[in-house]
This record gives sequence, C-alpha cells and structure tokens, in this order.
Amino acid sequence: MGAGFLSNRFVQLVAAMVRTGILGYGGGPSVIPLIRYEAVSRYGWMKDEEFGEVLAVANALPGPIATKIAAYLGYREKGWAGAAVATIAHILPSSVAMLLLMSIVQLLSKSAVVAGMIAAVVPVIAVMIGMMAYEFGRRAVKGLGWATGIVASALTFLLLEVVPIHPAIVIALFLAYGAVHFQAAEKLRARLERRKRGKGE
Repeated sequence: MGAGFLSNRFVQLVAAMVRTGILGYGGGPSVIPLIRYEAVSRYGWMKDEEFGEVLAVANALPGPIATKIAAYLGYREKGWAGAAVATIAHILPSSVAMLLLMSIVQLLSKSAVVAGMIAAVVPVIAVMIGMMAYEFGRRAVKGLGWATGIVASALTFLLLEVVPIHPAIVIALFLAYGAVHFQAAEKLRARLERRKRGKGE
C-alpha cells in the first residue's frame, strides 16, 4: 500500500513540486537545477536532452520559467489535471510562506544574521546553476562538435551581452539553427552510408 501510494504519479508530482517550491531560493534560475534533479534523476520522467529542450522553449515563452516547467511536467505525466496539480503544488508552499512571513521579514530585513544567511546561499545557487550549465554545454558540444559548440557559445554571449538581443529571440534563432543543423547532418550521414554501400557492392 505504501509503495503503491508513493509510486502514484500524482503523489510524485506533488512531492517533487513542493520540494522545488520550498527549496528554490532566488527565483526561476535557482529552481531549474532542483526541477531537473526531480524530473531526470529522482523520478526519471525524461532524459537530460528532453529537459534541455523544455528549458529552451520555456525560456522563450513569457512568464515565470519554473512555473511553466512545472505545468509542462504535470501535463506530460497526467494531462491537464497533472498540469494543474503540479503548478499549484509548486507555487502554493512559497505563496503561503510569503504571506505568513512577510511581516517577520520586514522586521528582520536589517538583521546581520539574515544578511549573512542570504550571502551564504548565493554561492550555492551559483554552483548549482554552473553545474547544470556545464552538463548542457557538454551535451551541446557532443551533439554539435567542439568547433560549432564553441562558436555557438561565443555568438550567444555576444548576442546577449554585447548587442544585446532579447533572450527569447536568441533562443528562437538557435532552435531554428539546430533544426537545420541536424537535418543537414542526417542527410550527410545518409549520403555517406549510401556511398559506403555502393563501394561495398
């Protein structure tokens, strides 16, 4: 009974989204590694590659990124009911806590202890985001090749930091490029296979 209850997909969605909603301090970017751990490592709902694609699309859409990913995971696993459950489970704990603790936060906002706690959390979030970025970068280089991966990374930095262009536009550009790149790679691979078969015959 206990094992069956814990294996229920709705229970898993609620548990995962409540954990990410409570522990995700610092906004959307800090929550993404936690959601990735729940979806990919803990429950195995998807592979890293699919999570990367979901993250890219969520970045290109308006609204809070963590909430969008929570809704997508819920919909993917249990349809519209799952989307509603996952979204509510993700935002409800922090919403309730925010309402209950707002007055206390206002009173302690100038406290040296609170300032120290916030300062201590910042490097943890930075490391988590860095680890996730490294994993996605490694997979991008593996799929595109070192030369293309490095050029794409440098071009992304220039577009976001130097030009600058809105991140949604940059994501859309690279999604389009990725589709063209892999289609061309598949055609080239098929052509090489046909040549090998022709030589073998």
